[in-house]
Amino acid sequence: MSLTSDQMELREDDIRAHYDAAAALLDGFDHTPRIAKARTPAKAEQRSSGIAPRRRFRSTTPGLVTRSTARPEGVHLIERIEAADGGDPLTSPLQATVMHSLRRALAIALAMGEQFCDASGLGDLKRANLSGALAADRKSEFGDLLSAEALVVAHVWANAVAFLLAPHLGETQVETGEAEEFLTDNAQLALHGALWEVDQKLALYAQDDAQMAATVAAYGEQVMEKAALRAQTAPRLVPFTGAAWRIEADDLTLRGFEPATKAKSTTLTMTFKKPHEVVGNHIAKYQAMRLAKMLMAYDFDRRMNPFAELGGFIFTFMGDGKPGTGKTTLIQMMAGLINEYCKVAGYPFRYQNLSTENIDSYQGKSGQNAKAFINTILDPAAIGFGTIDDIDQLAGKRGDRQSSAGQLEITAVLMESFAGANTVVRGNCTFGMFSNYPENVDDALRQRAGARFLVDGPQTREDYIDILNLLMGRNHDIPLGEHDAYAAQEIKKAVARSFAAHSRPQEAGLMAVFDRVHDQIGDLDTIAKLGTYLKAIQDADDRFTGRAIKNITDAVKVRAMDFELPDAWMENPELFLFRDYDTKMAMISELRVPITVEMVIQEINRYADSEFRYADKSDEVAIESMVRDFGRQAEAKRRYLGSTS
Repeated sequence: MSLTSDQMELREDDIRAHYDAAAALLDGFDHTPRIAKARTPAKAEQRSSGIAPRRRFRSTTPGLVTRSTARPEGVHLIERIEAADGGDPLTSPLQATVMHSLRRALAIALAMGEQFCDASGLGDLKRANLSGALAADRKSEFGDLLSAEALVVAHVWANAVAFLLAPHLGETQVETGEAEEFLTDNAQLALHGALWEVDQKLALYAQDDAQMAATVAAYGEQVMEKAALRAQTAPRLVPFTGAAWRIEADDLTLRGFEPATKAKSTTLTMTFKKPHEVVGNHIAKYQAMRLAKMLMAYDFDRRMNPFAELGGFIFTFMGDGKPGTGKTTLIQMMAGLINEYCKVAGYPFRYQNLSTENIDSYQGKSGQNAKAFINTILDPAAIGFGTIDDIDQLAGKRGDRQSSAGQLEITAVLMESFAGANTVVRGNCTFGMFSNYPENVDDALRQRAGARFLVDGPQTREDYIDILNLLMGRNHDIPLGEHDAYAAQEIKKAVARSFAAHSRPQEAGLMAVFDRVHDQIGDLDTIAKLGTYLKAIQDADDRFTGRAIKNITDAVKVRAMDFELPDAWMENPELFLFRDYDTKMAMISELRVPITVEMVIQEINRYADSEFRYADKSDEVAIESMVRDFGRQAEAKRRYLGSTS
């Protein structure tokens, strides 16, 4: 992969020049903890008797102490790693991989530290300080730059460790806790603190090789998170954050304080469905099929999708309908399509569902589970599809006394992640929220769904014949009769009919608003008249806010992309998927269609219909609940009076 215009090369010669110093750090150094408390003996387990110790590397780098002079608190990571398998005298392949990854990550971090020193002027200040010629008015700048270098080196080391170990991790997971010995006085002390704590974590959690590798990778993630938080307020980091740094040999790109973990696909065990197996639900099926192909336009080098830049990408959507109308089938179809496209292109694919199992009784844990789910799908190094089934049960409605603290935590995380101040839509992933009772979803969270998929199941006689024929299978001799199987499911004709049906509202409440506005101002054929219609909707339902208008305009932009990327582009990646970003953008732009008044009216009606439908259901549910309460009160009063008479 060649360098892009915003990338700088971190040369292999510069990295390898630090191999000796990196090996010396792994072999042994002294460190007395300053923040964290030692919870384990510093020395690793001893080798079995009769086995001669191997020769140790003796560093010539000033300031680095090796095993020959180590005090009891010395850190010897190589010994600790070798002890993970219970004293086997031979180094296992995974142990060797972890050692090499640690050495490589340290060398990359030290090389990056040198680049930072040269670019920021810290190198000159270090030399002036050593010679005693550092001016008094530059001491504050010197301290800031030393701390900045420490943050850069610590994050790059952790980033590289997590990236290099990612392909070698299995299903074993280790919770290491936060990074405590996080020191930012200078780069060397930062590495000493991190490696000392790795040694401590290995002694606590590494009962075998799998846990050993998982522990190192998990701790790297913790260091990255802490360094990124500190970097938000730290000064003088622009020489590092102002460019991306490419290490070609590892296929690793460092982009400021963003994690660069090598993405892995999740192993999907669900039963995938083909599009013809989704009967009815024409608009929902059509949009899901298009969205699956839109995701594949994502450019891993630019970390952006042309559809997201052009305004036709669906980042969040809500599918609602009665029980049994096909929401699960729709998920199986969309996940199957993306999985198939990613296999052809060789892209990592992540699918994950946030379920009620993620609600935890411990304070804050539910929010952590939701955030971990979001981060897994958002990973810019993979294509992601996240689903939240039965969201009305999972995410609490604010102000509802029945909502638990865990449910409200999940609501807060989803709202911030889907449309928060720091939300970045790259176009590599999408989130689908599904519910049988969307009226029970918090209004603000529901409005963060940029698109609405009405999953209403089979509707016509032909739909019911098709679904019966599909589910009956082949093990029977019953004739089909006078029917063209699945002809009614031909997607383009069915979608055209479905969109045309929204030229007028479907819900009675909205229809009254539409007719009243139409009688007053005539056909809705200008922006002013359309705005008048929107204001009339808001007068009828005050929940119809500016966010609703944004969702409608986003849906109109999606309609401007009212085309499917050709199947050949998915089957042969060279035709489209492997093209550069600008070429993809040009190819997509050529397929765009003009926005029409009919499109805008249909999307206003589609969105507003859903809001009126939710409001009507919500009001009806509330009324029925009150009627039941009044009935119980009346019966209780009757019994009470009867018992006292």
